[in-house]
Amino acid sequence: MVNALRTALPDTDFESDGQGITATPPLDADRNAVAHDVLTAQANQVTHHQWQVSGMDCGSCVAKIETALRKTDGVSCVDVSMMRETVTLGLNDDDAQTRNTVTQTLNKLGYPAQEAVKPDTPDNGTAQQHEDDGNDHTTHDHAHHHGGDRDANDHNLMRRFAPWSSENDEIAFAVLCLAIGGLVGALIPAAEPYALSVASLLAAVPVMKKAFRLAQSGAFFSIELLMSVAVLGAVAIGESLEAGMVVVLFAIGERLEGVAAGQARKGVKALMKLTPEQARRVGASGFEDVAPSALAIDDIVEVRPGERVPADGLVHKGAAEIDNSHLTGESVPVYSDIDAEVFAGAIVADRPVQIRVTRAAGQTMLDRVIELVEQSEKHKAPVERFVAKFARIYTPIIMALAALTVVIPPVLFGQGWEEWIYRGLALLLIGCPCALVISTPAAVTSALARATRIGLLVKGGAALELIGSVRTMAFDKTGTLTEGKPKLAAIKTANGYGENGVLTIAAALETVTSHPLARAVVQAAESRNLGLPVIEDARTIAGAGVEGRIDGVLYRVGAAKRLSATPDVETAKWLSDQEEDGSTSVIVLKDDQVIGALALRDVARSDAKSALADLNSLNITPVMLTGDATRVAKRMAGELGMDYRAELLPEDKLNALAALRDDPKRSGPVAMVGDGINDAPALKAADVGIAIGGGTDIALEAADAVAVRDRLGDVVNLVKLSRAARRVIRENITIALGLKAVFLVTSITGLTGLWLAVMADTGATVLVTINSLRLLMALRKS
Repeated sequence: MVNALRTALPDTDFESDGQGITATPPLDADRNAVAHDVLTAQANQVTHHQWQVSGMDCGSCVAKIETALRKTDGVSCVDVSMMRETVTLGLNDDDAQTRNTVTQTLNKLGYPAQEAVKPDTPDNGTAQQHEDDGNDHTTHDHAHHHGGDRDANDHNLMRRFAPWSSENDEIAFAVLCLAIGGLVGALIPAAEPYALSVASLLAAVPVMKKAFRLAQSGAFFSIELLMSVAVLGAVAIGESLEAGMVVVLFAIGERLEGVAAGQARKGVKALMKLTPEQARRVGASGFEDVAPSALAIDDIVEVRPGERVPADGLVHKGAAEIDNSHLTGESVPVYSDIDAEVFAGAIVADRPVQIRVTRAAGQTMLDRVIELVEQSEKHKAPVERFVAKFARIYTPIIMALAALTVVIPPVLFGQGWEEWIYRGLALLLIGCPCALVISTPAAVTSALARATRIGLLVKGGAALELIGSVRTMAFDKTGTLTEGKPKLAAIKTANGYGENGVLTIAAALETVTSHPLARAVVQAAESRNLGLPVIEDARTIAGAGVEGRIDGVLYRVGAAKRLSATPDVETAKWLSDQEEDGSTSVIVLKDDQVIGALALRDVARSDAKSALADLNSLNITPVMLTGDATRVAKRMAGELGMDYRAELLPEDKLNALAALRDDPKRSGPVAMVGDGINDAPALKAADVGIAIGGGTDIALEAADAVAVRDRLGDVVNLVKLSRAARRVIRENITIALGLKAVFLVTSITGLTGLWLAVMADTGATVLVTINSLRLLMALRKS
């Protein structure tokens, strides 16, 4: 598909990530039309198939598979996911032979693979269940379709029981070979050199076979090739024991990378197991057990204590303590009443509840979280992309340097070949870029896993790295810095009336309307546990307020101007001050006498001031961008201690972001923090978009990161986690390159040999992995 686009548009650079085609530079209208035609034509010919693949431990494994499969006839695009352990291919020819070729290629590379059955493919009795780390993967046995059962079975048996099989423990096999070689040498002293040489070569067979297959597939400069050359060279100069130990230490390093990759995948697999297998749907005739995938929007399901919620929805009947910690990171269950939002995978703690489904299967928050975690490896951090490119040119340079080390001293200076061959081989092993390649993805994966556990969703390493470099953070006001709904701010009473008395009368009247200001008054009375009197003859006054009788006396609540009331001078000044301060004021009338007034306004979040202070301490300047009136924005900005821009239309916010980005006084990227609904354009336009309150689909689409718990404090946690990840990445690269630099010098000067060379590389891998895993414990006090 990419080749077809390149043919149609030769001046444009196209790349495929398995999810779609990207073009650089951006296409204009005419070129985009050409691309659309090509893609449409290609889409009619390309089919997609997926394989479950095991053994992928790092980005190097992914690169090897991509290189090999791109050279396979019939393959148009390749998408390799180490996190999901899958390979997805676009095939031009949807025939069994092409798919078999792909399976064989993956197996030959040392990555056991089986093609996954498409959901709409008939079973025909040939599908089988394959269990891998607790997950079931349904696969085709293609040999069966071609009458090749015996050949396939023989091949599987060979791969399963052959001592060089990648499915067996190469560490144990290498140790066993060396032990046998050492035993033969001890029993027959004359045969000791030959026994150890043969044992070392046998131990290296798995590495050599993989190096040969990788070279065949186009990945010539591989780590396995370095190891193979080093082992053969060591045996040739009589250092057989060291050659064998090199193989053992290399196998240990590979296993450690596998452990790190397994830890990275563990979080995704745990999320996948959170959805229950059955849902209890409420029907006209009673309960019906169905799969969660069969639930539709507006279905009612019952969830009993100890059970997990099968789909996103709102509490329809009942109330219970519900544990949403798998998404929000909250340490305790939250009391959820009617219309409270709950997420798939949450646990009902104490009482049964009925839930109305609001998102179909595949679209739940849990599904989206899993998708974000799975796709995070697609959005690589800039440092990771640089390291990957560096590693590709670094390996051949090291091989060339090792060759020069072997040749130049003997040829030009007449020194001994054996000594310099040994030093060149040590240099070759020092050059293995394992630790360097894993330094960034290990840290990024650990940080993303930690973020998910504390209720933060980040779209990959690129966003994670960029967040830490932000120096200016713009905030929407309503719903982001504030609660997003009015609350009672102040009460003014006439002589002879108390605050509770005025509030009781106002709340009793406001119960007849659902206006946001009315609800705020009623909630204020409820928070003070005030009993409300009975209202008679209650009615709304269009555009003005509400009136009714209490004990036969007429009371009214509403705007002073619209009720044609004339408050005294003191009350009038109080109302004017409140309006100037950004509040909405109403008066309470008894007959025609003003007995009190209420001021209501949208108040700041409880954690807003502390969160902004924390950002200032991190050298990040917060700025408010709001469409509200200047007087309202001024009051809120003064209360929170931040700069502001007011009376902004949506397009004005985009211009304000551009101005902040170009401001010479502020260096670094600009982030936008919003509620993810009306702030979507600004979230997309900013260098980094952060959505507060992740329950909306638009938040996940528009933002680069989402604070699911709806707390401003989590924005601070996100910055801290990003900076911790950036620091760990720098430490990892320093460890990887620093150890190599030290042992590079000691190897060339002859101070260290093959053993220490491999131990340095393995040790660097271990240190990098352990250092990255520290991020899993980051922000423990948050």
